Amino acid sequence: MVAHTHSVAFNGIDILDIDVQVQLSNGLPAFNIVGLPDKSVAESKERIRAALHAIGLSLPSKRVTVNLSPADIAKEGSHYDLPIALGLLTAMDVIPQDAIDDFIVMGELSLNGALSPVNGILPAAIHAASCDKSFICPPQRANEAAWAGDALTILAPQNIIALINHFKGEQYITPHTHKSPLAAPTSHKDFAEVKGQETAKRALEIAAAGGHHVLMIGPPGSGKSMLASRFTTLLPPLLPRQALETSMVHSISGYLNDGDIVRQPPYRDPHHSASQVSLIGGGHKAKPGEISLAHHGVLFLDELPEFPRNVLESLRQPLENGNILVSRANHHIQYPANFQLIAAMNPCKCGYFGDANRSCNKAPNCAKDYQQKLSGPLLDRFDMFVNVNAPNPHELLSIPTGETSQTIAARVLKARSIQEQRYSNDNIRINGRAEGQVLEKACDMTQEAKDLLEMALAKFHLSGRGYTRLLRLSRTIADLAGANMVEKPHIAEALAFRGQTL
Repeated sequence: MVAHTHSVAFNGIDILDIDVQVQLSNGLPAFNIVGLPDKSVAESKERIRAALHAIGLSLPSKRVTVNLSPADIAKEGSHYDLPIALGLLTAMDVIPQDAIDDFIVMGELSLNGALSPVNGILPAAIHAASCDKSFICPPQRANEAAWAGDALTILAPQNIIALINHFKGEQYITPHTHKSPLAAPTSHKDFAEVKGQETAKRALEIAAAGGHHVLMIGPPGSGKSMLASRFTTLLPPLLPRQALETSMVHSISGYLNDGDIVRQPPYRDPHHSASQVSLIGGGHKAKPGEISLAHHGVLFLDELPEFPRNVLESLRQPLENGNILVSRANHHIQYPANFQLIAAMNPCKCGYFGDANRSCNKAPNCAKDYQQKLSGPLLDRFDMFVNVNAPNPHELLSIPTGETSQTIAARVLKARSIQEQRYSNDNIRINGRAEGQVLEKACDMTQEAKDLLEMALAKFHLSGRGYTRLLRLSRTIADLAGANMVEKPHIAEALAFRGQTL
């Protein structure tokens, strides 16, 4: 007899069905798991043996063979413990086969038979709902699974003995119901706390409204990191589809807390010592990197030239495509990476090149050598270059409190609503993703604006990408102003931010 249970494997955030086949046969006692299992899967037999012993069951004195089908797909993770154990119990006639046919099962077994949490519950639960199957998972992840929808039946037993008694009809496990949504997390940071820096604030407002990439340049202590850390307070909450996409990436990485999904745009700020694998994804198990964890959110790179050159160059493709293909010898996995890049840097190694208060002792070579760490193609992918000058300490006390994040966010939301209506038939939502004929159609200009644009193209020698980004930026500025057409002042302001190249 061959018993069957159903589980899943992960290919990025895509789900692959796995048929867990368990056979008991005559021969010398053995417990073999085949089907390309990794170390954590191969060790399942010891956890299963101990868990069954803890509830008073022993493995039969037979040859146990477990096949994880399809056998040519690598199996990783401890979530195969529970489906293998249920298949073994079915083969031993402890529970009936038809009781578990309609379930997708995930869960790690502790040595005492309790179920321990595993990663990837949310995408697996969504897959189970799409296949009209029920779902079994550890109780610590039941709230996470419940986001797959009210139609999904979720069993979340504390231990394997409760599950056995449920399938034998001796005990009833109440299906888990979705708790009421938790209150959306609120940030204690606010733009009103930033004294001065009105130009930088204006730049970030435009960037938030249109989804533009920004590079801030200024001496140490000028407020670049402070501004960036408050940028997400200007962004609207994620749409349900965006929240699920982002949450699936976080679920696979094990970053979802307390069963709540990601509902605010994520903010990721890796240190400049981060490796290429940690930033774009990959490694032994081809896990998502920081750019995927920042999907539909913000990636902040402080001290940009301090990042290794190869790490920065690896950002060029995902900045254009909105996804990353992690290619390895045994893995070809695509992760979403539609993020907004906010970067900051000092003008030179010592940080004071061009500062009126402190001079750079090695100018101009100090600035030249430092800025040359950034390649032209990478810089061309930024929409805006913002000079953030150091405030005068004597003036900080007298500078009035600026606008709050809530006030700025209201203008951002209004501009985004205009963009959503404009691109309703084009499968995009913001100006930062418009291109080609869609962008040309959106950027209807006055004659004065066209004349200024032609002069700028001749003077700044913009690349095709630079021209496209200038149009996107101008359109966003016009949206914030509530203008139907792109006018000369909108082009002029876009040039002021786009023209400040290194």
